[in-house]
Amino acid sequence: MRLKEIQRTAHQAWSPAGHHPIYLALGTAAQQLDASFNTTAAIEIFEMDFSDPSLDMQLKGSLATTNRLHSIVWVNFGSGADGTGGRLVGGSENGTLTVYDPEAIMNSIGEAVVGQSDKHTGPVRALDFNPFQSNLLASGANDSEIYIWDLNNFSSPMTPGAKTQPAEDISVVSWNRQVQHILASANPSGKAVVWDLRKNEPIIKISDHSNRMHCSGMLWHPDVATQLVLASEDDRLPVIQMWDLRFATSPLKVLENHTRGILSISWSQADSELLLSSAKDNRILCWNPNTGEVIYELPTTNQWCFDVEWCPRNPALLSTASFDGRITVYSVMGGSLKISSSFDTMDPFGTGQVLPPLQVPQPQVQDTIVPPLKKPPKWVRRPVGASFAFGGKLITFENPKLPPVQSPQPVPRQVFVSQVTTETEFLQRSRELQTALQSGSFNSYCQAKIQSAKSDAEQDIWKFLLVNFEDEARIKFLKLLGFSKDELERKVSWLLLDCTAEARTSGSVSPADFFSQTPKENSNFQIPVSCGKISPLKIYYTDGLISQALLVGNFEGAVDLCLNDGRYAEAILLSISGGEELLKKTQQKYLSKQKNSISMLISSVVTQNWKDIVQSCELDNWKEALAALLTYAHPEDFARLCDTLGSRLECEGTEKRCLQACLCYICSGNIEKLVECWALHRDCSSPLGLEDLVEKVMMLRKSIERLRNCEVAVQSPVLAEKLTCYAGILAAEGSLTTALSFLPHQPFQPQSPSTAGPPAFPPPVPSMPAATLSGPQLPPSSSAAGGLPPMPSPGVPPTSFMPPTSSGLGPAPPVPYAPSGSGYPQGGPGAPAVKPFPAPVVAPPPTGMRSQLHCFLTPFHIFFSHEFKERNYRCQQECITRGDLHLFRCHSFLTCRILSLAEFPLLQQLPSEKVQQKEIPPEHMVLKSTFDSLVQRCQLAAGDPQTKRKLDDAAKRLGHLYDKLREQSLSHNILSGLHEISRCVASQNYQRGLEVHTQVVSSSNFSEISAFMPILKVVMTIANKLGV
Repeated sequence: MRLKEIQRTAHQAWSPAGHHPIYLALGTAAQQLDASFNTTAAIEIFEMDFSDPSLDMQLKGSLATTNRLHSIVWVNFGSGADGTGGRLVGGSENGTLTVYDPEAIMNSIGEAVVGQSDKHTGPVRALDFNPFQSNLLASGANDSEIYIWDLNNFSSPMTPGAKTQPAEDISVVSWNRQVQHILASANPSGKAVVWDLRKNEPIIKISDHSNRMHCSGMLWHPDVATQLVLASEDDRLPVIQMWDLRFATSPLKVLENHTRGILSISWSQADSELLLSSAKDNRILCWNPNTGEVIYELPTTNQWCFDVEWCPRNPALLSTASFDGRITVYSVMGGSLKISSSFDTMDPFGTGQVLPPLQVPQPQVQDTIVPPLKKPPKWVRRPVGASFAFGGKLITFENPKLPPVQSPQPVPRQVFVSQVTTETEFLQRSRELQTALQSGSFNSYCQAKIQSAKSDAEQDIWKFLLVNFEDEARIKFLKLLGFSKDELERKVSWLLLDCTAEARTSGSVSPADFFSQTPKENSNFQIPVSCGKISPLKIYYTDGLISQALLVGNFEGAVDLCLNDGRYAEAILLSISGGEELLKKTQQKYLSKQKNSISMLISSVVTQNWKDIVQSCELDNWKEALAALLTYAHPEDFARLCDTLGSRLECEGTEKRCLQACLCYICSGNIEKLVECWALHRDCSSPLGLEDLVEKVMMLRKSIERLRNCEVAVQSPVLAEKLTCYAGILAAEGSLTTALSFLPHQPFQPQSPSTAGPPAFPPPVPSMPAATLSGPQLPPSSSAAGGLPPMPSPGVPPTSFMPPTSSGLGPAPPVPYAPSGSGYPQGGPGAPAVKPFPAPVVAPPPTGMRSQLHCFLTPFHIFFSHEFKERNYRCQQECITRGDLHLFRCHSFLTCRILSLAEFPLLQQLPSEKVQQKEIPPEHMVLKSTFDSLVQRCQLAAGDPQTKRKLDDAAKRLGHLYDKLREQSLSHNILSGLHEISRCVASQNYQRGLEVHTQVVSSSNFSEISAFMPILKVVMTIANKLGV
């Protein structure tokens, strides 16, 4: 590609490689005249401004000279600290050798000529400077004259040795590019002499035996010290010979492509595989000397080019000087080139008049696309390279600089693959976590985290997580919250002892002695029934009314009188006998009148209304609220209530409250809320911050899996995102196996809010032993300590104290749940107890059968005793004998839920009772038929097992959609979208169906559609892929 051009007939020299910007020096050429026969001479320096798109060169300085030049070089001698300056040396036609200061020429200050010598007797056609010592310059002229000049002392040159005989003109001199004391010279007869300046004598002479080798150029190989090339100007032998001094009897290689004699050659110092040559055939060729191949031809004008030069600073640039008076700068990297004609329309004889267009027609300028080099040059090739790859791998390579051999062979290149790790602490903690997850040593891992915790809040979180893997989780949770049963008993004992001492001092009965004192004999008492008149002593009047109400069985009136008179204890005692409804009314009236600091807590304990506590209590009392939930809350409500308390704490927005909310989420087992709360108020963008979150999440997740004995799926988009990011960091650090273990195993399928949190009961697993659900076996009721009955379920009194309904006694007071052994209690980590299985809604059995239903009121842990199994099995056999299948089904239902079907093969043979389901509305039946048909078609067309498993799962999960259709709980927007999807499926337009699916999901409450919309998208995607 042509970049710059100027009308000059001159020899050229590029500024040294360290010089910036790039300059080109031109000295008027000797033995050449233009059409005007002008004999003036000058040295001009032009700047190469490639930001200017024009072809013009910017003249920086000019100096008129007395003689024209045969040769010119720009030496790096005398350059400034910034690399500028140097020396220009010109060899003139009268034998004068002149040294110029280019800075003085460009700036027009100071003396431009800094040295001059006329030692030579003829034209100085050969000049070259030593690449190792820039002060050394070699020159050659007529009569075999060769001088070595020291620019520091220009007046006293030296010779390399005695003149060669017979005496000839020296056409070229060249310093060796590898050995600084070796110099070569050549003459037009084709002979070349190699001089050793240490010996001051020639050491070898080479010549062509054909005697047709008229040498016009000679250059040393840039990399191989013993190789050089000679160019022949003879039209009979237009070749370039490559010689190796180790085999100097004949040329090593001959480059033949020119058809006429070669005028100039130039060897690129940046790439030894690029050798330029210009010849009388008007061609400029670029050779690969190692292979002898022409790899580039520069389109030029129809004129001889007598000088070509590579640019030292920019290796892609070269300049040419032609006999038509043009100096042109090209780039070998290709591009658009406008080829100019040899002459323009000006008068060739210098009259300045434009010739008539009819006499000399103006040639048409053609645009030619010049192809680049056939192979990339070395300066474009990467000497070294590095690239990061997946998995933290670093790929590096380097191209070692090897000396080329005579027959170059492909050199094997090495590529290095190394592992780069930047997060060493992150990897160490990740390995510790993975070791704990694989070995199951969760307790020791949590203990280590507690010891290494940097703050009290961090320590509390790990203590709560540790409790999840220990027995009696509820009691230990309470201890962490600061409520210890043993400590409380000691405080109560101390208080009672103080009261006893005060009572003895005052002579009254102490609370501890009150129940131990019994009356020695029954004394007669009087029943006040007389009302009389209302007197100032109103108490006697009220007593009479209460007595009369009790005698006629009017419990409600008696209770009202007691409440009106402030006798709350008597009112509550009487309401127990008045029935459950009266007791509830009495409790409500009593609690509504009590407004002290403890009344709200008492009200919640009595009414089991913990929703008000968690929603209304002061947030500073969050520990007390959580402790009450741990003690009293129903298992199926526990997780929801803990989440409500945690949400209130989280809404405060402070870091302290958020950490307290995390403790609530740990107790409820809500992984999703824990992740969202932690990620919202802690920095999870850094690897170590993300590691903190993943450690806690995995421990909580493993504790839930330990409870359920099955894997817990990722149900939160935030958690899925964090785990994916965590896996990405691990993969980038090279831990690919560990990264795969943390990736979610299935696409994210969130649950609806109604099903969020752990279920009340895990699904029955046949291979799971019963003890894993309930913890250690407890003794049956008959062997309880002290003959006491077992702990009843919430709100249900012990069986032995349950009076018949007609007695009028109300339900037993609320009883705290007993701990359920190891693992999480049912209802989430830290839930108070395992909820007993509800009895099926059946007609009451005969009176005689009441004892057989005793097992329905038995606490949960008794179900696993050996006696219960035998007794329940005998009850079933009696039912079968009497034909009472209804009662048998009750026993069977309970037994199957707890002991698994494998223990009772007889139960599998009996028909199960059908569950009546509502019908899908007729207008929506088309949805069921369309989607079921789509799944069936996909199952028939699917070939791989993985797709079939997905379709089997889809057939099951679409049942959630049909259930919602039966319940008519879907909004109009969702129903409209489903019908549109159904029409798209019917017409096999699955792409449109997926677009409608996206619109429905983005515009609806995700909790309402999360159970079926994700799998519907999976089915349509599979159908689109299978083309069914």
